[in-house]
Amino acid sequence: MTKTRILAALVMAPAVIGAVLLLPTGWLMLLSALVFLAALWEWLKLADIEDALARSILLACNLALMVALVWGSRSQHPGALPLFQLTVVLGVAWWLLALLWLRHYDFASRHDGNARVFKLAAGTAAVVPAWCALAVIHASQPNGHRWLLLALLLVWAADSGAYFTGRKFGGQWFGGRRLAPRISPNKTLEGVAGGVGLAMLVAIIGALLIGAKASQLPAVALAAAVTVVFSVAGDLFESLLKRHVGAKDSGTLIPGHGGVLDRVDSVLAALPVFALAKIWLGF
Repeated sequence: MTKTRILAALVMAPAVIGAVLLLPTGWLMLLSALVFLAALWEWLKLADIEDALARSILLACNLALMVALVWGSRSQHPGALPLFQLTVVLGVAWWLLALLWLRHYDFASRHDGNARVFKLAAGTAAVVPAWCALAVIHASQPNGHRWLLLALLLVWAADSGAYFTGRKFGGQWFGGRRLAPRISPNKTLEGVAGGVGLAMLVAIIGALLIGAKASQLPAVALAAAVTVVFSVAGDLFESLLKRHVGAKDSGTLIPGHGGVLDRVDSVLAALPVFALAKIWLGF
C-alpha cells in the first residue's frame, strides 16, 4: 500500500504543479472544477445521499452555481472577479462556523433529513468557495500562478511537518493532549505545531523566490500559519463526515490514497483563507 501511495503521489504532484504553472486561468478553472465536483460527489455520499440520480441532480445544481458565478463575473479585465471574491469571503465565514461544528461532534450525526440538509449545504459552502479562491489567486497579478502553487505547497508542507513532528514528539509538548480525539485520534497538537512551523518556513522562502518584498514577509508568514490551521479544520471536517457514516475513505478512485475528497479536504479550507489573506494583507 505504501508503494502504491508513493507512486500515485509521484504521478499526481507533477501533474498538479504543471497545470498550475502552465495553464491559463480559464483552463485551470475548468480542470479544477472537474476535480472539485468529483470531491463533492464523494461528499454527497458521505452525507447519506446514496441514490446516484439524486447525487447527479445535486452535482448539476452546484455546477450551475459555478457557471452562474463565471457569467456574473464577466468583465473586460480578466483578473476582476468580484463575485468570486465575495464567494471567497463567504467560504471563510463557513469555515469559521465549521470550527464550531467540530466542537460539537454529534451535531447532524443522525441519518435523517435534517442532518442531510446541513451536510449538503456544507458541501456547497466548502467546494464552491475553494474553486473561486483558486481562480482568484491564479488570476491575480503579478505571478498569480506562483502564489497558487505556494498555497498548495503550504498544505503539503503542513501535512508532512505534522506527520513527522507528531511521530517524533507527539504527546511531549502539550501534556499528552490530542487535537480532536473523537474525530481523528492520531492527530496531535505537536503535529499541528510542526506543520505550522514548516509551512511558515516554506511560505517565507517561496515568497522570496516569487519576488515579495522583505516588508511583506511577516504578512506572508501570518497568512501561512492561519491557512494551515484552517487546512487542519478541513481535514478534520472530512474525518467527521466519515465517522458519522462509518467510512474509512471517501472513495477508491486514487490508488493508495482513497477518494478525491481525501486528497483535497485540506485544500478546500486552505484556499479561501489564503486568497482572502492575500487580498487583505496585500502581498
